[in-house]
Amino acid sequence: MLEKNLNLAEKAAREAGSVAMSYFKTSSYEIKDKSYNNPVTTADHKANQVIKDILFQERSTYGWLSEETVDSKERLKKDYIWVVDPIDGTKEFIEGVPQFSISIALVYKGDPIIGVIYNPATQEMFTGCKNMGTFYNEQPAKCLQSNSKLTALVSRSEVKRGLWEHYVKDFKNLKPIGSVAYKLGLIGAGKADIFITLRPKNEWDVCAGHCIINESGGTLVDLYGKSIKYNQEITLIEPGMISGARNYVESTLKIINT
Repeated sequence: MLEKNLNLAEKAAREAGSVAMSYFKTSSYEIKDKSYNNPVTTADHKANQVIKDILFQERSTYGWLSEETVDSKERLKKDYIWVVDPIDGTKEFIEGVPQFSISIALVYKGDPIIGVIYNPATQEMFTGCKNMGTFYNEQPAKCLQSNSKLTALVSRSEVKRGLWEHYVKDFKNLKPIGSVAYKLGLIGAGKADIFITLRPKNEWDVCAGHCIINESGGTLVDLYGKSIKYNQEITLIEPGMISGARNYVESTLKIINT
């Protein structure tokens, strides 16, 4: 069942990616603000529907949590639930920056067991499945484990707001990239050492990436070092989070919490 669901999630991610790319760098879509500094586009809604249609072809009894669907507490009764962000990094999408992604996770009793992240602009596919490992463009991947000076992937908006100025000296490189999911995929694929965000994120931002990180030999915790569970009544994960190889995470937590 796991492998079948993984294939289904990959198919949904690619189809949603095609939808996103049909709007990317065009003026043929509408932009609205769900809340302050939180835009949504025609592409988000179209991708959301494509993903749901594909995922529920065979598993109609699963729960559903998506950034672009009105939440229903019925999901809390489900053991299995799809957790989806149809376009994570909508701001980057609008700006024409190729740092957005489709994020699809399957959760079982609070734990992510499948994670698929697809950046259609760069055609990068990241996948993770419980006890089956992590793959980057179909090749096995692992978290980086042995660098002495760390390259950290951080939020573009957090850098713009000056939130990282205090920590510049503590890292070899602070690399701002859009899309939380994309950053987590890159960590799982061994493309950088560690991911850190200093601000709360929602379950749909990180759930797929969490599975990918787990299967790549890494860990993801909040800024207190606590583990994260999914399909919670309150989907916001506070105060922020950190992910990478366990030794990197432990040493970086000390820096952040000093």
